[in-house]
Amino acid sequence: MGGFERMRAATAAAALAAGAVLLALLGPGSGAADPAPAQAARTAQGQPNVVVIMSDDQTVDEMRFMPATERLIGGAGATFTDSVVNWPLCCPARATFLTGQYAHNHRVRGNAPPQGGFEQLNIDRTLPVWLQRAGYWTGYVGKFLNGYESSDVGVPPGWSDWHGSKLTYWYYGYKLLEAGRTVTYGSADEDPDDPRDPGSYSTDVFTDKAVDAIAARAPSEQPFFLSVNYLAPHEGAPNGGRCGGAAKPAPRHAGLLDEEPLPLPPSFNEEDVADKPRQIRKLEPMTPEQIEHTTTVYRCRAESLLAIDEGVERIVEQLRDTGELRNTIVVYTSDNGFFHGEHRLSGGKNRVYEEAVRVPLLMRGPGIPRGTEVGDQVVNADLAPTIVDAAGAKAGLPPDGVSLLPFAGHPDRLHGREVLIEQDTPELDNGNPRGTEYQAVRTNRYKFVRYWDDQVELYDLRRDPYELDNLRRDPDYGAVKRALSERLERIGDCAGKSCRTKPAMKLKLSDPVRRDGVRCHKPGDLTARVKRPGEDPSDSLVRASFRVDGSPSGTVRSAPFARKLNSRLLRERRKPLIEVDAELLDGRILTLHERVRACR
Repeated sequence: MGGFERMRAATAAAALAAGAVLLALLGPGSGAADPAPAQAARTAQGQPNVVVIMSDDQTVDEMRFMPATERLIGGAGATFTDSVVNWPLCCPARATFLTGQYAHNHRVRGNAPPQGGFEQLNIDRTLPVWLQRAGYWTGYVGKFLNGYESSDVGVPPGWSDWHGSKLTYWYYGYKLLEAGRTVTYGSADEDPDDPRDPGSYSTDVFTDKAVDAIAARAPSEQPFFLSVNYLAPHEGAPNGGRCGGAAKPAPRHAGLLDEEPLPLPPSFNEEDVADKPRQIRKLEPMTPEQIEHTTTVYRCRAESLLAIDEGVERIVEQLRDTGELRNTIVVYTSDNGFFHGEHRLSGGKNRVYEEAVRVPLLMRGPGIPRGTEVGDQVVNADLAPTIVDAAGAKAGLPPDGVSLLPFAGHPDRLHGREVLIEQDTPELDNGNPRGTEYQAVRTNRYKFVRYWDDQVELYDLRRDPYELDNLRRDPDYGAVKRALSERLERIGDCAGKSCRTKPAMKLKLSDPVRRDGVRCHKPGDLTARVKRPGEDPSDSLVRASFRVDGSPSGTVRSAPFARKLNSRLLRERRKPLIEVDAELLDGRILTLHERVRACR
């Protein structure tokens, strides 16, 4: 079974469970038993509460240290298994979350001025402003964009309650702006291995404030939006001790994972980097000392996540205790990933590889089926449109992303997506040398990268998920490379709708017959075909996989991409669902679907 079919099989069961559940999206049938009057009023208006919990620099692999989060959010809702970010760096990624736009549109192009940082964000046109206009109370806790600390801005527009960081990268001795004044928590002189005031540990304090905000707002006729932003597992001061130069775990967790092995995927300390761009080729193999340090950093990061996992559990329990959980969308994600030795990169992010661009994304709430796995790729530009959609709000900017609510409702369907990954700061930024600037297009199967100096990378992620073999010169992928280059030209400067264009394909079924005054399809004669209105080379079909009510009914790999469907499957139901996954040369996959009436 190939990767394409495996992805399909993995989501088939979830698809059957999902059914038509989105018809109940945010409505009175959300499942809450005897909701309080305030809840019932809000539910009728279709306005759920929204809580977004964001970690800093967390990888997908590191979710294994967060069992409560996986159970309470992913297990009770949807896990998006192929979630990426547009720019794997703090400020651009967080600006994308707040606007629903790619970095080349919101213009936060790095962490520091003049191209990046807080001063580049148009704070008057962000998600909390739109939600306030839709009637929401909005609250913020924790880390904000770099540069906010030194700005003269107090509470940014759109926030009803604000606990934003004014000294960020400290686990003790950090500062929050609260009620118009800057409050210091703990001491910058703390010994992280033996703090005098463990109660000031930032993750725990941020959780306390989130729980207090929910307790103060619930139950209420006014829906609320709460954004909780932890520092972990990012490195932070005070330094010294076992986790110097790394994340600081809570005192109760320090040392718990001191025997945890460093993951060693095939890309770890990559042996042959001759096909990589010169920025990677110039890296020497990691030394034993570097590997030992990376292992320590990994363990400290993992331990720091244990407190976030406890925090997520407390937040969810508070929502349950106040009767608000069933009417609250809860999202867990990270701003970007991180390297632990993959491709010889012993740390950092802000590169195009999967370890940096893939992030956790879990979501639960009304209208989101339990235990769903969504296999289609999604991007952090989708989060704001999703929340706006759920809230019935109106965005003040044209979104580059899409709402993910239909993705959760039909996890077996693919949407023909291509997403843009970019890093185009023209000057030194956050310690990264010139030469890392790139634009990349990522589809369901491929990643194509073009650097500022025209170096190119091409990876077949289905066959090479660790990005070991750059196919830029492989003649078997020449047509794929040309198609992806064309797609990158189109999406590289996209805006709004042009970032969300689906492939032009349609599902064509053989003509029905009339029987007993009803138009229906004879099970033995029903043929499905993929129709392409245009002849764009980048839209060339390479495969069509057919299904009837979720069961495979054959795959076609050449024109005319038509298939006579399994008559036995068609006879099993009166109105079977016909679906076709149409895969293009560039790796985009679009699910075409239509429900038909079978003749009896």
